[in-house]
Amino acid sequence: MTLITIGLSAGTLLTMAVVLTFILGWASHKFQVDVDQRALDIIDVLPGANCGGCGYVGCGEYAEAVALEHEAVHKCTVGGQSCALAVAEIMGVEVGVTLPYRPIVHCGAHYEDRLGRNEYRGEMSCMAANLVTDVQGCTYGCLGFGDCTRACEFDAIHVEDGLATVDYEKCVGCGACARVCPRNIITITPFKSERMLAVTCSNKDKGKDVVAVCNVGCIGCGACARTSGLFTLEDNLSTINYDEYDPATCSLEILEACQKCKRQRLVFVGKPSADDLDRAGDLEAPEVVEPDFKTTVDDTEWRG
Repeated sequence: MTLITIGLSAGTLLTMAVVLTFILGWASHKFQVDVDQRALDIIDVLPGANCGGCGYVGCGEYAEAVALEHEAVHKCTVGGQSCALAVAEIMGVEVGVTLPYRPIVHCGAHYEDRLGRNEYRGEMSCMAANLVTDVQGCTYGCLGFGDCTRACEFDAIHVEDGLATVDYEKCVGCGACARVCPRNIITITPFKSERMLAVTCSNKDKGKDVVAVCNVGCIGCGACARTSGLFTLEDNLSTINYDEYDPATCSLEILEACQKCKRQRLVFVGKPSADDLDRAGDLEAPEVVEPDFKTTVDDTEWRG
């Protein structure tokens, strides 16, 4: 009797296995989703960082968008120009010269430069501190609690003396730092050269109000705008016209404007080239900050 029971059980299980195998095989064929081979090839050439810098959830989604929806082939900031060329070859299209995107921090104030700063005892994050009205006098400036540092997977941005500072040797321009900054003072900007001129301030208040909360903030004096057409004042804040900005032809105008800035908020950011290092000699390199900007008070358009 026991042998019969075991035999029936084994036979039943075997029959179920065969039936389920048939059903799964049929379902696999019936509901098969064809994958564009180009999408698979694109995934192979993408770096696999899944950083979201392209605007998609991950490399797989971006690859499908390129293959099936004719998305631009140059949106992978981590892979850069070489990756764009490889993707373009797979898609059979051409890609022009693409500019690398890098972040710029539109604030140049360290702890000692910030006036009206009060002790903060809440959660040590910029997102939480941004909800408190009197953390510091300037409602536009970097809070310095490191949300951007924690978001960066490439160890390319650190808080130094209260100010988010980009390490351009490591930065790939994925945009993670900009996405988590609650004050939106980090902007992802196309770099026309290794080093770009940036306005390292976000404060749009009038000059006397800026002076009351910060030792280095832009006071909207307009000296830069009077020196060169590259600069304009928008809401009391100096702005660079990057469409007209050409480091090769505008160097004298830029240098003169930098010299006339009373608060020294026109700063070159990025990696110094070999020529820059040769010219600098034994001098210390100037402070480096990056452009990518908006504010808590106001959503602003991309600017210098």
